[in-house]
Amino acid sequence: MQNPISSTIQGVIHFTWPMIVISMVIMISFRICYLIKNKERIVIYKELSMLIFGVYILCLFQVVTFQDDTAWASNNFIPFREILRYHITSRLFIKNVLGNMIMFLPFGFFTSYYLKVEKIYLPLLLTVIASISIEVVQMLIGRVFDVDDLILNIVGSILGFGIYNLLRIISQKLPAFCHKEWFLDVLSILVLIALIMIVLI
Repeated sequence: MQNPISSTIQGVIHFTWPMIVISMVIMISFRICYLIKNKERIVIYKELSMLIFGVYILCLFQVVTFQDDTAWASNNFIPFREILRYHITSRLFIKNVLGNMIMFLPFGFFTSYYLKVEKIYLPLLLTVIASISIEVVQMLIGRVFDVDDLILNIVGSILGFGIYNLLRIISQKLPAFCHKEWFLDVLSILVLIALIMIVLI
């Protein structure tokens, strides 16, 4: 029997893969044309990080605007009411609680990475803005506003910020060659391959 996390991930991939393929083709082709036209050098790890972040944002948009069956649900403005409703080992807990945290973990990581911050204030502010925007739009398109989703998104973003800073501290202790462009290029390709394998398994 497939575990809830795997089935949830595969469910997301099932309805996002067309958008992922199309957006990647457009972004990659545009970026290559831009670099060639402006005679700029291609730095693989930077290009891959931008591509992954762009695809992540598009996937986030598609997931949060997907019209699932929420006719039975209602807006929730009471903190922790929905979170405490689920049993910790249930499929709904994994999908709605862990899912909302995991969904915003990359947001916290990428905002920290691109802003190069050591304090959480800016990533946290951007997370709050993005999460409130999502919840309000969901309410306007026939889904529901849930303050617990906002809380879980913030927790996920904080975890992403923590992972970024942990990796930053570790990288400062690594040998000099680990900061070389060629090493970062190879590492980014390996990470991309690992992500693709995780998605396909």
